[in-house]
Amino acid sequence: MWEKTLLVAILAVFTNSLADAGPYAPAAGQPGSTAVAMDDPALVAWATDWRNYLVGEGCDTRWQSPELALGQATGTSEDIVGLGRGGQITMTFTPAITDRPGWDFAVFENGLSDGFLELGYVEVSSNGADFFRFTNDSLTADPVGAFGTLDATNIDGLAGKYRQGFGTPFDLERLDGVSPLLDVENIGYVKIVDVVGDGTMQDSSGDVIHDPYPTAGSAGFDLDAIGVIHQVPEPGALVLLLPAAVCFGFLRFFFYSRR
Repeated sequence: MWEKTLLVAILAVFTNSLADAGPYAPAAGQPGSTAVAMDDPALVAWATDWRNYLVGEGCDTRWQSPELALGQATGTSEDIVGLGRGGQITMTFTPAITDRPGWDFAVFENGLSDGFLELGYVEVSSNGADFFRFTNDSLTADPVGAFGTLDATNIDGLAGKYRQGFGTPFDLERLDGVSPLLDVENIGYVKIVDVVGDGTMQDSSGDVIHDPYPTAGSAGFDLDAIGVIHQVPEPGALVLLLPAAVCFGFLRFFFYSRR
């Protein structure tokens, strides 16, 4: 992984500035960015398990440890699971993620800079069998070399939009009503599918998605973690709240009855 870091640093000196800005949110730290910091207090939980890890080409064995994507994001280049070109993994959540106003979860990649970004499709499921993909858009017009750069303002609805330590957020409301098989208030599964940046994959509008290609060693999307912002309450929490609610109601009745 240090080789990738070194190459990115060297090439950044010689590459031209990023392409003209697009209409979407900018890089982490810039005004209007939607990036979620890994220590944001809004994050209340993290993925609890994984399944169906299908590694693609160009990913060395040392990066094929799915358990490294469990728990809290680290924001480093090392503590990740590589998907390889076209690979995928499904992360599971207990309790499930639920739809509430605003962002509901965030996906963390290990992009080494605001420009060197490796992208992935994001799909969710309530039953673990039927998955539904977030609509996405890529406005990067030209192919990107192995360690070329992207502009975050040209990317929407794809994981990997932000550098390491910052997650790309997703709102389940965007998928509300897409199918009777999807309950956006009970999402126990999030699948990440690597976007191969060679021009063979498309966004929701049918436009080609470009990202750095071909990379090697840890090719493709590198998943650090998935953080939960809105979570289905555990049954135990409701049980604990019930006595308090009953007590409050009794005290309120007693107070007003004495007036």
